[in-house]
Amino acid sequence: MLHKNSENKTEQMQMVSVEQLVPQNHILRKIDRTVSFDFIYELVEDKYCLDNGRPSVDPVVLMKLVLLQYLFGIKSMRQTIKEVEVNLAYRWFLGLDFYDNVPHFTTFSQNYRRRFKDTDLFQQIFDNILMQAYEQGFVDSNVQFIDSTHVKAHANRYKTQKVRVRLKSKSYQQMLDKEIQEDRKKNNKKDLKPPKGGSSGGKEREITQSTTDPESGLFHKGEHKEVFAYSVQTSCDKNGWILAYESYPGNLHDSTTFIPFYENKIRKYNPKKIVMDAGYKTPAIAKLLLEDQVLPVLPYTAPKKSPKLIDGFRKTDFVYDEHYNCYICPENEVLKYSTTDRDGYRHYKSDPKKCSNCKSLNRCTESVKNQRVMTRHIWQDYLDISEDYRYTHQGKKDYKQRKETIERQFGSAKEYHGFRYTNMKGQQKMQMKAALTFTCLNMKKLAIMMDRMGSKHPNYENSRSKKAGLLSSIIQITKIFQYNSNPRFKIWGLSTL
Repeated sequence: MLHKNSENKTEQMQMVSVEQLVPQNHILRKIDRTVSFDFIYELVEDKYCLDNGRPSVDPVVLMKLVLLQYLFGIKSMRQTIKEVEVNLAYRWFLGLDFYDNVPHFTTFSQNYRRRFKDTDLFQQIFDNILMQAYEQGFVDSNVQFIDSTHVKAHANRYKTQKVRVRLKSKSYQQMLDKEIQEDRKKNNKKDLKPPKGGSSGGKEREITQSTTDPESGLFHKGEHKEVFAYSVQTSCDKNGWILAYESYPGNLHDSTTFIPFYENKIRKYNPKKIVMDAGYKTPAIAKLLLEDQVLPVLPYTAPKKSPKLIDGFRKTDFVYDEHYNCYICPENEVLKYSTTDRDGYRHYKSDPKKCSNCKSLNRCTESVKNQRVMTRHIWQDYLDISEDYRYTHQGKKDYKQRKETIERQFGSAKEYHGFRYTNMKGQQKMQMKAALTFTCLNMKKLAIMMDRMGSKHPNYENSRSKKAGLLSSIIQITKIFQYNSNPRFKIWGLSTL
């Protein structure tokens, strides 16, 4: 039978509190029960005047506001304030009643500009939430999964300028140069002369720089699409807890940004294994990790071959003889050591006289000299160790976990927390966005796991007792009658938006 609701109940007076209108299984209730935010007072105490000026917005409320924005993927602080005005769960989380004024949307940006800029406040908030997970025994940093994701910058692709930049020397360049000279001396070769213009050789290259956000980098997304973006290096454990992060311009390769990221953020955890994709498969990274007694877990990469050769030989078809320091080709001929170049690669060359009469010449080389040249990095032995582990059952199992850990976290951050792009400019603000996004991921994970275990915050029962709820209801009714005494208002109804 068709039923029509003819009674309007929206203007009815009810004796309720904000506490009663928030669902018991709401994620904010779980966060409030399990995560303590009192540490924020200590972090910002030196940024406020304690005995002068008008009272400020509660720093915890201010930080909870921005956490609400990133937790629910709201695009801006202006929109966040609009949501708080009508969402009772948000008001309850902030400790506001029906009639408390919500801070203006510019409050956080002004506090950032005057107090929080050029500080590590957001990093400390991230570390504190992570430490709370550590204390519960949820985090295991022995095996870490490292990858980077690109976040689209707030920059117009067509507002650009051409800039020439000088190539920076690699962090391990001095150590590499030293070993190159020792290798050449061992093989009776003359020392290489220092390059002109320093370790980078004084080389420059021209890059496309955004005039809107010069700190971002041009990222080639696929074959045809180019966008200005930031690259965010991230590490997580096998349970999906974010352990560290760092933002870089989007035009820097993962193998370039990994070493400073590892030395500044990862080494302190003393991991046993680090699982990475093919972008990190370089001799320098393998050497750095193995010397720190960390096992790099890297994937298989297909060896390259010339597209002009019909069924050509790959590098894996040649056998390296460590004892005699030479390569043996598929036809059992020897490629002897020739030299070691500035990049640390040893060159091995075949005998052109023997190659010219070889039946497999058309599969081996297209050189007019009828000579095959093989290269091997002086740190290749470190990569070979990781290659040996890759073939083991455990090595394959470790690498498969990437899609369940770091890739899943990137997917969640982009789908639910607005991490596909940033509407702020500058690398420092991108670092803040990464800190708050990953803080929300860890905070939500901590709240859900603690709720499943039945744990509660020690002060939860006191702060959310029935007595407090009844007192709040009485206060709300008193305020309602005060408003009703004003002739401009006939009746105030309480919405459950």
